[in-house]
Amino acid sequence: MGEGPSLLLIHGTGAATHSWRELLPLLAQHFSVVAPDLPGHGFTQSPPSHRLSLPGMAADIGALLRKLEVRPDTVVGHSAGAAISAGMCLAGFMAPRLLIALNGAFMPFGGIANQLFSPLANLLVMNPLVPRVFAWQASHAGTVERLIANTGSAIDQEGIALYRKLVRNPEHVAAALRMMANWKLEPLLHDLPRLTTALILVVATNDRSISPEVARQVREILPNAVIERLPGLGHLAHEERPQLIAQLILKYAHANAAGKAAQEM
Repeated sequence: MGEGPSLLLIHGTGAATHSWRELLPLLAQHFSVVAPDLPGHGFTQSPPSHRLSLPGMAADIGALLRKLEVRPDTVVGHSAGAAISAGMCLAGFMAPRLLIALNGAFMPFGGIANQLFSPLANLLVMNPLVPRVFAWQASHAGTVERLIANTGSAIDQEGIALYRKLVRNPEHVAAALRMMANWKLEPLLHDLPRLTTALILVVATNDRSISPEVARQVREILPNAVIERLPGLGHLAHEERPQLIAQLILKYAHANAAGKAAQEM
């Protein structure tokens, strides 16, 4: 959608392009925006389970960009989408000037959660009934509302209805579970110091899914990263305040472009 410099949007685990429904038209006034569903998410065809990993999805989205002949100047990744975006830059699948992470999921679970999460996700993935049970459960009144509330965000009824439609799809649920089962961030963290793309870490202070502390840890690895805090918003900040997020993206995209122009003079 739109015309101008190329901008890529990558959503997070369990979401789809519907999560950009209000932000994308705002960005399209200034950019040519590409917003794919992650493999297996939404109503896309699911790849083999081993492709639902950070390297696998990074490679597949990179292949999509080549097919579309798109070379994004700016990339915006939400949650796991931010980690995938960084992985794509490090692997050479794209070379944007600017990467904006919205509540980026850059750190693995700590302590006992790290020991339990992957085995549990793998166990769920091995049981083909689990996605169907989850999808059935999502049809019950209040289930999706509770899931959204647990992120620390409050979104409108249209957004809730779209998430309800999404999680009623067993194939989507299965892909999200397989993605979680294959989610290994240690290789990315090992390579992250090599990231040369300008990085903006947008942090919502009421995020109950990704601790705001993650941004500080990333900046210890990349001291030039900039942290932008959003008081009172949750994990789905871009759905709560799309106008605010659009303004932030424009602010940093314009500043980055001006900096590049000054270097070339």
